[in-house]
Order: sequence, then C-alpha cells, then structure tokens
Amino acid sequence: MFSQKGGKRDEVIPNTEPATGGVLPTFDELPSFHDFTGCAWEVWGKDDELGTINLLTPEVVARSAQEEIRLGRTVALNWPIHFPSRPVFGRKIPSITTYNKAGPTIPIRDDVIHINTQSGCQWDGLKHFGLAGHNVFYNNTPSEVLPVGEMEFHDPSEIDYSKVKLGMHNWAKHGICGRGVLLDVVNYYTANGETLPYDPWTTHPITVAELETIAKKQGVEFRQGDILLLRVGFIQKYYASTNEAKADLSGGPEKETFETKYSAGIEQSEDMKRFLWNNHFSAIASDQPALERWPTPEGTPHLHQTILGLYGMPIGEFFDLEALSELCQETGRYTFFFTSWPLNILGGAASPPNAAAYF
Repeated sequence: MFSQKGGKRDEVIPNTEPATGGVLPTFDELPSFHDFTGCAWEVWGKDDELGTINLLTPEVVARSAQEEIRLGRTVALNWPIHFPSRPVFGRKIPSITTYNKAGPTIPIRDDVIHINTQSGCQWDGLKHFGLAGHNVFYNNTPSEVLPVGEMEFHDPSEIDYSKVKLGMHNWAKHGICGRGVLLDVVNYYTANGETLPYDPWTTHPITVAELETIAKKQGVEFRQGDILLLRVGFIQKYYASTNEAKADLSGGPEKETFETKYSAGIEQSEDMKRFLWNNHFSAIASDQPALERWPTPEGTPHLHQTILGLYGMPIGEFFDLEALSELCQETGRYTFFFTSWPLNILGGAASPPNAAAYF
C-alpha cells in the first residue's frame, strides 16, 4: 500500500485489482478529446491506472489457462536485452558487464546491467506516450504532475504516490496474463514459398482487412481480453541481414544507433482504432520497432497517442515471435496462454516484458 505522503488528503490510491462489470462502449460510443476520437478515459474510473489490463479478470485468466495449456510446451518471447546492439531512436546502448565479485581466484561473479527500458524488447507503459499538443497522459493526467529525474526510494512503506502515478509497477503487480493470439503476417504471405510482398524495414502499412483475413485463415475468433501479437518480420530480417545491412539501416556505420527511418507496422486509421477497441484486446505487441507504421504519413497523428493515451492499452515492441511462429505452425494453433511479468519499477515508463507462451 502506498502512503499519502506528499499527496492530497483526498487523493485515491489506485487499486491494481481489475475493474469488472458492465458492458463496454463501442468505439463509436466513446467521446472525443479535442480532435482525437475514441477517448476511453474513465471507462474504468477516473483514478484507473491499469487501462485495458482491467479486461484480464480472474475469470478470463482462469478460462484461458484451462483451455490453452494442453501440451506442456512453452516458448519465451523475449529478445535478449543485448539487441538491437545499436538501439532505435537514439536510446542508450545496452551495457552488460560480468565481473569477479571476490577476485580472480574465487568463483563468485556478479552482473552490472545498464539499459534503457525501451532499447529493445519492451512494453510501453502509460507514462511513455501522451497526447501531443495537450501535454496529458492516460486518463487526462497532466504531464507536469509526473516527475522526471532519478526515482529514488528508501522505505517501501513510505512511497510518495504522486511520484509513481501511471507507473509500470501497476502492471507488474497485476501481471499481463490471459489468452494470447498470434496473427502471423509473415507466414500468411510466405507459407507456400512466396516472397514477402513488403520489406519490414520500410514504411509499409498493415491494414485491418489483412489482420481480419489472417485471423480467419488461422481459425481465430477474437475474445474480449485477448493479448494480440503480430509477426510482421523485423526480427526475421534482422537475423538474416549482414552487419553492413544493419549499419545501413542506422544511417551508416558511423552511427551508434538506428535512426529507424522506416518500419512496417499497423496503419494509422480510424478503422484500426475501431478494430483495436471494439475487439477489446487487453494488450498488443509485435516484432517491429514501433508497432505502428513508421514514420506516420504527413499530418497523421501517431497511433501511440490513441492506444496508450486514450485506451490505456500496453504496446509491446521487439517481441521475438520466431519460435512462437514455428510452434503455432507445428500445432496448427494460434492461441495459447500468455504471461508477462514486467519489472516492478515504481513509476516506470516501460519495461522488458518477461513474456512467455504456453501450449
């Protein structure tokens, strides 16, 4: 339990148990926020900090586990934190150092890890991306009330709630567990030996029509609370590419980080917003750097603003879906039990997912 230290006397401490009950509004029933359609603020209350994770109720989790775990086979979905070794969007290069804790003749070793939590495989949290032009995050939370700088805490029973609002610890405490669904865009186009009709390292939109067609071919019918995973092809191409090609993607070998000038991803459209909300996914992730097509067409707002800022829906990026794709093809099943336990970072903006699929 967080204390009220430093907060307003009537401030409500967020409950990390999912809100239940009631029929969710459709996309077209949601109000707008200025020019943004589909504002889901207060769907789960004005003090909510879980967003669409509220859909992962005990009943949803129990049903998913009972129906999906049949074979006792598991697949990790986490790309090693070392990759990409030259992170996207100018983020810090991962540094993982192993050293002798007690000297070279005593076999005790420790690791020191320095990473940007968004340098590789990650969940974008509710503090990551708000609404441009309005300077607010999910549930109309003003940016200025969320502190920046070093987040230092000493007493776990005396944590200033105002410093950790909308933080990753909320999802870490609840967990992101339920029925996962893989829509394998790559396999859909290449299963019979065809060439993928787009380059994952280019600005290419994945449409709602494509996703619905792939779901139908795979025999998938969406359910409320599903965790949607999209295999679009970035990591497959990364493994197949030379170091020179990776350097070229970054803008040249002298660059320390990928500029990520181009990346395939879901289209920025009203249809896509409607598809994601009306299917009531609890989270969405892909193997691409930005989930959405990058860059956005000129004059088109980033879809992150809607997914994170208006829906409160976790966005996963750089998920390694290669082994999952193989197992789905082997079993003929594209649904599974999914678990993710993000790092318990008080007030964190993002986290590696620590995700797995169970069959």
